[in-house]
Amino acid sequence: MALGVESLRVLRGGRLVLDVPSLELRERRTTAILGPNGSGKTTLLRVLAGLEPAGEGRVHLGGAAVAGPRDLAYVFQEIVFLRQSVRDNLGLGLRLRGVSREETWRRIEHAVALLGVAHLLDRRADRLSGGEARRVSLARALCLRARLVLLDEPLAGLDEQAYTQLVDELPQVLAAFDATTLLVSHRCDEALRLAEDLVVMIDGRVRAAGTTHDVVMNPRTSDVAKVLGYTVLAAGGRRVAVAAGGLQFGPGPLEFLMTVDGVVAVGDRREVTGRIDDTRVRAHAPAIGAGPAPGDRVVVSAGRVVDVV
Repeated sequence: MALGVESLRVLRGGRLVLDVPSLELRERRTTAILGPNGSGKTTLLRVLAGLEPAGEGRVHLGGAAVAGPRDLAYVFQEIVFLRQSVRDNLGLGLRLRGVSREETWRRIEHAVALLGVAHLLDRRADRLSGGEARRVSLARALCLRARLVLLDEPLAGLDEQAYTQLVDELPQVLAAFDATTLLVSHRCDEALRLAEDLVVMIDGRVRAAGTTHDVVMNPRTSDVAKVLGYTVLAAGGRRVAVAAGGLQFGPGPLEFLMTVDGVVAVGDRREVTGRIDDTRVRAHAPAIGAGPAPGDRVVVSAGRVVDVV
């Protein structure tokens, strides 16, 4: 069911930390909340889950008030397990909901097969590695078959290999939830891979919302553009956002003068770092031929840019 927020405000120590006049997450889709640290992402998730009170406002699921834990599954950033087996941890929430033993086992079998953790069922859950714990935590949420799934940085703390493996598998897991799913992330590339819709939060406020493609391709303001990985530059009286990797060494449609700080060979190209005015930038240069040196003033260019305010 669709999740809606109306006139939501959270005060903490007299300071307004969350101010969301209106937000609707579309039914049975995955929405990523993206923003810097302190932007209110986790606070919003906790309010939606009923773990933190809202000073003002209303949260509803399919037009009705969220009915508490039975409506939702929550995967915390800091994973906590009971000192029991993985099997017991997976079954606990189902037993509390009155799910039969046969149905509990069917759900567990399905979840552990999908997450690749069937071999861990008899292991103590509090002795899992970071990657194993992340997978089991997702399996525990999947077993609940909730209408609303809240995932707080579900890939946090993983090494590069574990991260790459799990992020490749997560689209299939998210589809299996078959729920309205909200995923908190601070990585734009992660949101692009996992979420159909995107919400950008800055200073406790929603600054952009829509399909992931539309939000990423058309940032309206410079602060939203920066969260999405763009570099914001001045160009002839305009402010323009250049996507990551969008600056190239040499002339082009829109040119800038760059002061080179460093040059590093990366495969078949050079990565040139430096400054355009006071903004730190990176540009790509061919690996062949004479390259720029620190201190040089060189021309770099961008093809596609987005005007921002």
